[in-house]
Amino acid sequence: MKHKGKATSFDIAHYAGVSQSTVSRALRNSPLVNEETRRKVHEVAAKLNYKVDKNASNLRTQQSSTLALLLFEDPTTDESQINPFFLSMLGSITRACAKEGYDLLVSFQSSSQDWRADYEDSHRADGIILLGYGDYLDYQSRLQQLLEQNTKFVCWGAKVDGRPDLTVSCDNYGGGQLAAQHLIEQKRTDCAFIGDASHHSPEFFARYQGFRDTFLAQGIQLNERKIANAISTQDSGYHATKSLIANNVHFNALFAASDLIAIGAIRALQEAGIMVPNDVRVVGFDNIPAASYVSPALTTVQQNTTLAGQMLVSNLLSLIRGEEVESTLLPPNLIVRNT
Repeated sequence: MKHKGKATSFDIAHYAGVSQSTVSRALRNSPLVNEETRRKVHEVAAKLNYKVDKNASNLRTQQSSTLALLLFEDPTTDESQINPFFLSMLGSITRACAKEGYDLLVSFQSSSQDWRADYEDSHRADGIILLGYGDYLDYQSRLQQLLEQNTKFVCWGAKVDGRPDLTVSCDNYGGGQLAAQHLIEQKRTDCAFIGDASHHSPEFFARYQGFRDTFLAQGIQLNERKIANAISTQDSGYHATKSLIANNVHFNALFAASDLIAIGAIRALQEAGIMVPNDVRVVGFDNIPAASYVSPALTTVQQNTTLAGQMLVSNLLSLIRGEEVESTLLPPNLIVRNT
């Protein structure tokens, strides 16, 4: 196959025996083009040494080929203000965007911004990925605004106003069940829970519900005195556990709604002379990198951040292309370590 000069999509269409619009769809791996045709178009493009002119394509489509990732600022022990759970997901999202030929614009969420105006309307980004949200009841109004503006966005976490197609999430209820089943197998049924078991934090609440219901199925009711509220920080887990100990609340197992909470809880238990796991077994949630390095190493429920990042990008691109998107609920996995 010989071609003089710089190849165009029309040249590819000629040699592949398809229309130019089919070539455009095939080169962006649209599911509207069957696998055989996509492969043929890519083979012809490679032989012609064809390179997509991204700027020209963007001008034609009025798209930026950029996605915006907005992170919620979390209280952290360092200056990053980024929950460490989201760091591995950030890597996955970046790789998924690169694979699809998209750039990624990363910024923090701001309560004063009109996110659609700042990203879609200004053509800075074709869609938005949201990670983290603080108090969900306060956050709902922001999501409702995006819905009313027909913004292309996806959110990690709780369902968005009854629109699960806009959400990628872990099966938090199932994760709570895994934690409970593990402790029941270890014959540790006098349990404490540390986290926010309320609608203000729907992910934590679902973890608590799965944990509670699994014990109820065994005829065991959790004691409300052994539930302590905490946000997802080590300090919050530390102080919540210290409060339980100071109030002479006894337990032989502790389920923390996040690894950060669990790490803080372990420190509080150790300072009080309570041995982990001999006196109290501890289970966290997330499997952040630090979970395997604390002493003793933390047993935890793992969320698949690699697949989560891929699905957030894939679902958002489908929304941008006007395609149907299905609900994405990722299964958790129990990682048993030393606690």
